[in-house]
Amino acid sequence: MPRLAANFSLMFQEVDMLDRFEIAARIGFTGVEIQNPYEQTRDEVAAAYEANGLTAVLFNTPAAVGALPGREADFEAAVARALEYCESAGCRQIHCMAGIAEGSAAEATFVANLRRAVPAAESAGVRLLLEPLNTQDMPGYFLHQTSQARAIIDKVGSDTVRLQYDLYHMQIMEGALSETIKANLDIISHIQIAGVPGRHEPDAAQEIQYPFIFEWLDGLGYDRWVACEYRPRSGTLAGLEWARPLGIDPTA
Repeated sequence: MPRLAANFSLMFQEVDMLDRFEIAARIGFTGVEIQNPYEQTRDEVAAAYEANGLTAVLFNTPAAVGALPGREADFEAAVARALEYCESAGCRQIHCMAGIAEGSAAEATFVANLRRAVPAAESAGVRLLLEPLNTQDMPGYFLHQTSQARAIIDKVGSDTVRLQYDLYHMQIMEGALSETIKANLDIISHIQIAGVPGRHEPDAAQEIQYPFIFEWLDGLGYDRWVACEYRPRSGTLAGLEWARPLGIDPTA
């Protein structure tokens, strides 16, 4: 059974950020990721995790500049700020956003930026993750294929840099989800899920067969987080019946 994490940047929008922690913990989530925790102080975020017994699963960098030539200082500052929040909340993963760019110069910039960031991340016990995004939702985004991310990870040459595999994005871009996961399991550190089309609940009303995917992950021995990064159709709790067999009780 997957270890489900809630995504507070898309779920539980019915209440303020710091009020989402108690609800998520009450209904059975044990982990939470936040794309952008920076509207709250690092102490507020850390206290909310601790008070509700939740694991901080993932933060994004506050700026999407990793592959932008000339923005190296901004990327360094973005990673440093994310590491501060990780230190306070006990988070062990940062999604390093590439940004809108293209070409060999962008790739070289991203590789160099990640290499420079590795020592600080290693010292903090934090992994730096790369996530390919689909070109329909994010036109022009530099990173958009699993193979492209893998090539960059190989060039950086550090176990600290891993793959963040989002099934929603990769169903749109590539398909063959189960086989791609199997082929890249050695570098996958984090998985995210949502329904296709629409990026809604990963339930039966969409084209990805998540019960099969969850069994596949169990069979592969994947034991890291699976984060629910989707937009509820009509309220977070109302749309969580799909997760009841996985330990989430939206009526609790």
